[in-house]
Amino acid sequence: MAVPGSASGFVGRKARSVLGQVGDLFVIVLEGLRRSWDVKSWWWEFVDQCWFLARVTSVPVLLVSLPLGATVALQVGELAWQLGAGSATGSAVFVGLIREVAPLASALLIAGAGGSAMTSDIGARHIRDELSAMEVMSVNPIHRLVTPRMWAAGTIAVCLCPLVILAGASGGYFFNVVVQGVTPGAYFDGALSLVVSSDLYVTLFKAWIFGFIAAAVACYKGMTCATSPVGVGRAVNQATVVTFMLVFTFNYVISAVYFLAYPPRSL
Repeated sequence: MAVPGSASGFVGRKARSVLGQVGDLFVIVLEGLRRSWDVKSWWWEFVDQCWFLARVTSVPVLLVSLPLGATVALQVGELAWQLGAGSATGSAVFVGLIREVAPLASALLIAGAGGSAMTSDIGARHIRDELSAMEVMSVNPIHRLVTPRMWAAGTIAVCLCPLVILAGASGGYFFNVVVQGVTPGAYFDGALSLVVSSDLYVTLFKAWIFGFIAAAVACYKGMTCATSPVGVGRAVNQATVVTFMLVFTFNYVISAVYFLAYPPRSL
């Protein structure tokens, strides 16, 4: 039995608090999914959130992906030249972009730009007692606010993946072809030699899952924040950090399962 005030008692309280928060998050997610079939009740909120997320993430994702693809091409290209396989840079750039960079970049931008706005919006509603007022009017705030945001974040995360791939491939093309002198044919031939259709399917699936997670965590933190402006600000920071941790954890699990089911193809 843990003694009050001892280290073991402190760890036990923290563990119970974390488990309680995880349980509350799952309750909100499941409750949000439960009424997903009633599309007409949240369709216009879904459209509004899709437009908002696309507006705040499309330009930043391009600005992030261009130098990211160029950096990958530069680093991998130098190593490939040392090994006498400069034409393999295109393969490395495209495989990295499609398998890992595209879903992670889209999800992190959804969490940083869109998720923070979701947390602050719902947190402001919470401290003004708007959520309680909705419950008094027999309107479930989870169905009305959380459900469309989760579906919108997943949808936009999937739509951002092609932008990440195209922008990153353009940056890689500049450094690999223009700077390092690889022919365009060798760049694109190598790019398509290792990529298979299942890579793209898994990438889109991961992007949807990551966007869904970002919105769910953002809404949960907003609905459970302290009833003060400081509480809303802390909830925004916590939502971003928790989302990053969950995204990287789920990315590892999904990638490990995918590689076990479909081993990477060799040149």
